[in-house]
Formats: sequence, C-alpha cells, structure tokens
Amino acid sequence: MKVIQKFKGTITSDPLGITKTWVGSDVCGNYKGFFCDTPPDNHSATAVASIDFNGFQLGAPTLQGFLDELPDLALFHANSNNFSGTIPDKILKLPYLYELDISNNKFSGAFPSVLLFPNNITFLDIRFNFFSGSVPSQIFSRQLDVLFINNNNFKAKLPANFGNTPVLFLSLANNKLTGQIPSSIGKASSLIEILFLNNQLSGCLPYEIGYLKGLTLFDVGNNRLTGPLPCSFACLDKLEQLNLAGNFFYGPVPEVVCALGNLENFTLSGNYFTEVGPICRNLISRGILNLKNNCVLDLPFQRSPIDCAMFFSRPRWCPFLQSYYTIPCKPSHSPRASTRQSKAPPLTHSSLIKHRL
Repeated sequence: MKVIQKFKGTITSDPLGITKTWVGSDVCGNYKGFFCDTPPDNHSATAVASIDFNGFQLGAPTLQGFLDELPDLALFHANSNNFSGTIPDKILKLPYLYELDISNNKFSGAFPSVLLFPNNITFLDIRFNFFSGSVPSQIFSRQLDVLFINNNNFKAKLPANFGNTPVLFLSLANNKLTGQIPSSIGKASSLIEILFLNNQLSGCLPYEIGYLKGLTLFDVGNNRLTGPLPCSFACLDKLEQLNLAGNFFYGPVPEVVCALGNLENFTLSGNYFTEVGPICRNLISRGILNLKNNCVLDLPFQRSPIDCAMFFSRPRWCPFLQSYYTIPCKPSHSPRASTRQSKAPPLTHSSLIKHRL
C-alpha cells in the first residue's frame, strides 16, 4: 500500500478522479485499477497481481518506484494515459510479469533497453508513443508471443536476425523503417499476422515469405517495395488478408496466389501490375481482389498509359529473379467457401487504433 500511496503523490493529472478511490487499507477491494490474487509462492497471502489503468488518462513523470516495486505483478496494462520517463530497470526482477502494455502514452527516446534483457514478458505493447532510433536486434530473440511497436518514430533497417523471432502477432506499422525485408523472415515460422504498412521499406519481397505456413495476414501497404509478387505466396494456405497496395510492384499477378482458398481481402491497388488471369479475375468480380490503379489494359480504373510507360522506361531488377517463380511447396488449396463468415478483425489491425486491445 505504501508503494501505491507514494505513486499517488506523483500523479500530475487525474481527470476521471481515479485516485480518489485509492484510500484506506483495502487495496484489493476499493482501489480502482488494482486486482489481487494469491502469489504462486505463497498461497496463504494476497497481493497485487495485475493493474489495469487502460483509459484512465493518468499523468505521471515516471513509473520508477511503482511498477518495479510490486513483486507479484503479472500484468500491467496502461493504454491511453500520460505516463512518461523510462521503463524501470528493476522490472527484470519481477518474476511473474508477462504482459506489459504502455501503449498510447508519452514515452520517448530509444527502444527501452531494459526490455532487451532476458525476462518473462510474452506480450509487449509500446505502440502510439514517441520512441525513435533503430529497432534493436535483441528484441527478435526474446520469447514473445505479441510485439506491437507500431505508431512510433523508429527508423533504420530491420536487423538480419529478424527471422529469429518466435512472435505470433507482430506490428511494425506507421514508423519510418527503411531497407529491405530480411530474407531471414522465412525462419519466423510462428508468425500468424504481420504488419509492415506505412513505412519506407524498399527492395523486393524475399521469396522466403512462402515458408510462413501459419500466416493469415501479411500487410506491406504504402512502402517503396518493388519487383514481382513471388509465386511462393502460393504456399500460404491459411492466408486471409494480403495487402501490397501503394508500392511499385509489377508484372503478372500469379494465378497460383489468386487460387489460395482462404483469401478474403487481396489488395494490389496503386502498383504497376500488367497481367491478370481468369482465377484472379474471378476474385475481382467477387470483390476480393482490388487491382485499381495498375497497368492492366482491359480493366477499368487503371493508371494512364503515359504513367505506365514512364515507369517501365526505367530498368527494373530484383536479385535472384528466378526465385520469384519458385514454389517451395506443393500447393493444395482447399475449395473456396461459397459464403464468407463474419469474423473479428485481425489482432494486428486492431493495434492500429489507439484504444486498448
């Protein structure tokens, strides 16, 4: 209780009157945002096990001396507050902390270095802050299930060990990342959803993406990527959402990719694709494939001939070009369902909104 009262004294803003409930000795019963449970190492005791400050709009210059002084804490969720400062180094000593959400706050500076050391965190959400600099290579070696770092000011290239990550859900969207997507991505076999959209990534897509057999969402919209769409995408049998809009991709749209049985949203608008076959045309007629603003002569809503001619007047080249026509599997697409079921939005797409997840 002393730790909480000390933290209460540092609060600079509390428009919802949350801290008015932080009085008396019954932390577990009366203190809004605090939840108690029995610690794993002492079943006769009760301690603060989780904190949910989501949407409280609290302001404080630091979490030092608070977050790191609750030894039995397992979850800390603080979306949509006005916290700043640095992440306390001593959180490494919290043996049960596995979820850390400080999204939509006022944190700034480099990627929090304390999070790069071995810890028990499996859910890390630092989106909608003001972090900057590079994304450290060490974070892709941490045993995370969820990593959301979107809507910050991260720059520089993605590290070569990018594919070492065991993450299931990864959002890098709305930063200023540059360079190519590392070919090591093909080793990130646990990936289910990944967002690269709205960065400054360039180069060609590595065909190794086709090794991500569990992938349901792949989004690289609004970057500076180019080259053909790798035929290896035909191996992504579980893929439901594929967005390559707003780049410089060109060439034919592979029919083997359009034949994927689970595609619900396939967006190629704003590129320079030139050919589309009958399977892909069927997706267009069904509202699944968006090919607007490309260079397909017999489709409506395409770029002007001058625009397309200017683009193709410059040499186009990708390394290991033959790999773009390689399919590292035997495609076995299930029949496409006749009706599309209503589903919850993908978790990574939900991360693009400031609210709590």
